[in-house]
Amino acid sequence: QLQPVESGGGLVQPGGSLRLSCAASGFTLNAYAIGWFRQAPGKEREGVSCISTSGSAINYADSVKGRFTISRDNAKNTVYLQMNSLKPEDTAVYYCGTVSLLLWRRCRPSDFRSWGPGTQVTVSS
Repeated sequence: QLQPVESGGGLVQPGGSLRLSCAASGFTLNAYAIGWFRQAPGKEREGVSCISTSGSAINYADSVKGRFTISRDNAKNTVYLQMNSLKPEDTAVYYCGTVSLLLWRRCRPSDFRSWGPGTQVTVSS
């Protein structure tokens, strides 16, 4: 089962930073487009960012452009999401997962094929 595992979430004050990691066990992430989506209580899932297999192409949701950076280290079989200038509205459970190779540029939650259990990010003073 292609289920990655997220880590790095936590409680941070507005304006702070966190780096989320997405690691794989039993399969190689570099064969897949990888993305992050999030879900806040009472809200629909939102695609946050997706990255191509090589890392040469990236997509960001408008709500995070200029603040979040996705990257991948295929040698470490890990994908990262650096989150800066965090806002209370970024509070959500963040999931990473494999994304359809044909549709990854859209980075919609419906394009994800598998995902991990999620990591909670809370932005609050």
